[in-house]
Amino acid sequence: MRDLWLLARYRMVHIDRPAWRRFFLALFGLGLSFLLALYSTALREAGRLREAFWTALLALALTAVVAVKVVPYLARRTALERWMMKIEFEFTREGAVYLMLIALITVSALNTGNNLLFIILASLLAGILVSGILSYIVLTELELDFLLPDHIFAQQPMICRVTLSNRKWLFPSFSVTVAAKEDKEKRKKTAKAAAAKRQRILDEPVYAPYIPRRSEVTQHVELTFPRRGRYTQEGFRVSSKFPFGFLRKSREVPLSREILALPNVQPTEEFYEILPLISGEVESFFKGRGHDLYAIRDFQEGDTARHVDWKASAKAQHLKVREFTREDERRVVLVFDRRLVRADEKSLAQFEKAVNFCACLAWHFYEIDAQLEFVCDGLDIAMTNAGEIVYPVLESLALVEPELGPADRQDDPLARVASAARGFNIIVTSQPRGSIPTHLWGTSYLVFMESL
Repeated sequence: MRDLWLLARYRMVHIDRPAWRRFFLALFGLGLSFLLALYSTALREAGRLREAFWTALLALALTAVVAVKVVPYLARRTALERWMMKIEFEFTREGAVYLMLIALITVSALNTGNNLLFIILASLLAGILVSGILSYIVLTELELDFLLPDHIFAQQPMICRVTLSNRKWLFPSFSVTVAAKEDKEKRKKTAKAAAAKRQRILDEPVYAPYIPRRSEVTQHVELTFPRRGRYTQEGFRVSSKFPFGFLRKSREVPLSREILALPNVQPTEEFYEILPLISGEVESFFKGRGHDLYAIRDFQEGDTARHVDWKASAKAQHLKVREFTREDERRVVLVFDRRLVRADEKSLAQFEKAVNFCACLAWHFYEIDAQLEFVCDGLDIAMTNAGEIVYPVLESLALVEPELGPADRQDDPLARVASAARGFNIIVTSQPRGSIPTHLWGTSYLVFMESL
């Protein structure tokens, strides 16, 4: 009762007084016109034709005034989209059987003239009518919200939330299904339609059995995106087969969503094989670059002779080396060269592996809190803490596409890296080994896509 009182109070406060005044004026005019029409009929039957003519003409004039002055005004102030909500329906398998039963009883009733069959037929037809009305009420005033995480990774399951809100004051909603909007052209079994389906966000329908009035229901859905890239959802459909399952009514919900699936950062076997080699090269590159003495330790294979501490070695009777603080350690420049020598199926598969490998490297340097710079064709993210740029790097890798092009372009990432020594370079490329500048080999570790 409190809800009804609040609803009535809200309606009274927000009442459109001019529209209601015109509405009751129209009712009065049409009622008066109806009475004049009846009076005109009585005059005609009494033989008073002249009075009957003028009375009928006055009734017609009143009706015309209402039609011209009042009806358009009320139509403009009416929320027609609320009453003209586009609802699509289709018969289910149970509904088809039900229609066949109605057809059979119709033929039997017409042939036999049995009143009982006509009563049964009327009840069956009333069942379809009631089903349509109730399912229409179920779908009205439903609002949908589709919440996704800020960052998602390809081939990794993630949880999203689908929230259905029932804004009706009196009636709950039953048996509501949320699914992705499908165009009729995309329902054909073509390769293009299959690719479009893979790029949708929601592939499986979400079912809500019961939504109370003035309440909302949240369903958690697990989604997995098969590959990196942009996924879009241009609309959703809510449908219901309530109450009898004879009809499935559905309507579109104007809600769009777009999300970027980042490359998978789960380490692969190739990553585990190459990471120790990269770490060793980085350690060798930065070892001893500082100026402050850190420690004196035993000589190890690979240490340079200029760091040998001869006094400590003579005292200990075996070689000792000085180790300095490493001020510039873990300043890494990650370079991804998206140019391909060939564009065959094998090369494209190696390109995708290279993208995932590069993403794993970026995530690894983020985890060890390294200083990272990222270089790609047309993109250069300056050296900074890896935690600040890891997601921009992954977003650029999610959208990167292979390109066939010469090696001597002005925006060649290898040329840009070679012109400035900002740290140790890790270069992922598909270019032939002989095309790499020679001075890059001493300051870089090159990962060739064909080896992945």
